[in-house]
Amino acid sequence: MMQSGKSTLMSAISGKSIPISGGMHIEEEVIHVPDERLDWLTELHKPQRTVYATVDCLDLPGLSFADESSRAAARRLFGQVRTVEVFVIVVRGFGEGADPAKDVMDLRTEFLLSDLELVTTRIERLEKQVHKPSDTQKHDKAELALQLKLQEALEAEKPVSSAVKDDHELELIKSLGFLTLKPVMVAVNVAEDDVGKQVDLSSVVGEDVEVITLCAKLESELAQLDEADRSEFMADMGIKEPAVKKFVQSCYSTLGLISFLTIGKDEVRAWPIRKGTAALDAAGKVHSDIKRGFIRAETISYADLKEFGSEKECKAAGKTRLEGKTYIVQDGDIINFRFNV
Repeated sequence: MMQSGKSTLMSAISGKSIPISGGMHIEEEVIHVPDERLDWLTELHKPQRTVYATVDCLDLPGLSFADESSRAAARRLFGQVRTVEVFVIVVRGFGEGADPAKDVMDLRTEFLLSDLELVTTRIERLEKQVHKPSDTQKHDKAELALQLKLQEALEAEKPVSSAVKDDHELELIKSLGFLTLKPVMVAVNVAEDDVGKQVDLSSVVGEDVEVITLCAKLESELAQLDEADRSEFMADMGIKEPAVKKFVQSCYSTLGLISFLTIGKDEVRAWPIRKGTAALDAAGKVHSDIKRGFIRAETISYADLKEFGSEKECKAAGKTRLEGKTYIVQDGDIINFRFNV
């Protein structure tokens, strides 16, 4: 939202200075996902390099819905970002007149209206197509029935996600990029005096949406310091760890991602995969040849490795597992893929 401090927050998570840009310019940064497991594994193995998972973040222009002109500008922007996977709504929780709940509701309303506009256009097109014999006629009829259901939900001020019942329906509309179909998390940017306080927005966003309260200005200042000065500053402020650490990790989990880990003298690495991914597909993330020649996945949980201290001790304790192609990889699994091509 306009003047919410989202660019300052981007500076905090990227460690870079706040960009000076105007208009409808979109800034992009690739952000490393903090992972204490990788930090520990790096100390254990002393690899040549450590590779963290990353998320690609876009800093969108500030939005205002004060008049029709600003709303029109917002709608144009929405058209450019329908391909993003998650929306992080940054709202102002500092200064006179701050009302995070209202800001979130205003944006939600604009999302609903934008999706309704898209649905209406799509219905008009499909209604012309379904009566013409074609290879896609059956598909078009199914989509039209679904679009009419979506229209009904949106007119009742309910998101598209509430009207999609299964993966088949999701597949019919996924390419359209409905805004109210995407996961959302909220960051409330508060003043330094309010660090540590939590803002409850559950009545607006529901219980399942992650809401993080932080001070973007303070977090940005911390990001610019070297490690020693940062630790001292945090101690003086009574802060245990930067709030942006939890923020980035929450972005990662809201995306539906988990990490499996690989370890060795050359590299310690976190591999991002969708929650629910089978071992065979996880192997393909590392290399297509490993997937093609998959034999088994030698697996240790990170918790077990940390408890017993080494792979040898884990094996002696019976904590090393041999998993097959259909095994569902768990967050923090340390995997050595065996393959033959």
